[in-house]
Amino acid sequence: MARFHDIGLLILRLGAGGFMMLHGWQKLMGFSEILPQFPPMLGLPPALGLGLATGAEFFCALLVVLGIATRLASLPIAFTMLVAAFVAHAADGWGKQEFPLLFAVCFVALFFLGSGAYSLGRKLSKNYWLQ
Repeated sequence: MARFHDIGLLILRLGAGGFMMLHGWQKLMGFSEILPQFPPMLGLPPALGLGLATGAEFFCALLVVLGIATRLASLPIAFTMLVAAFVAHAADGWGKQEFPLLFAVCFVALFFLGSGAYSLGRKLSKNYWLQ
């Protein structure tokens, strides 16, 4: 049964992390085009907010996919998705909030569950937070 658990975590990491990486890649490649429309949120200037969101969505998601520091890398992504749902899309209704909330749930689950046996973090370190 432990094998099924670890395969489930691998699928969750690759799926949620991979889709989030694609989303972050679009922001990374189109940063200068997105910036003029990106609103200031949580008191941050648009460039800083977009930079933090892009970093979480691409670089933290890459760590999740690899299974390196999955617990730590999941937190910025979950936070970014909650901000997207409840701040950026607050007035847009459920249709725009649904996907960020679904991603937030996935990354909160990964925070509690960790990377599983099939991860680089597990192979490289016995440290709980680096898995």
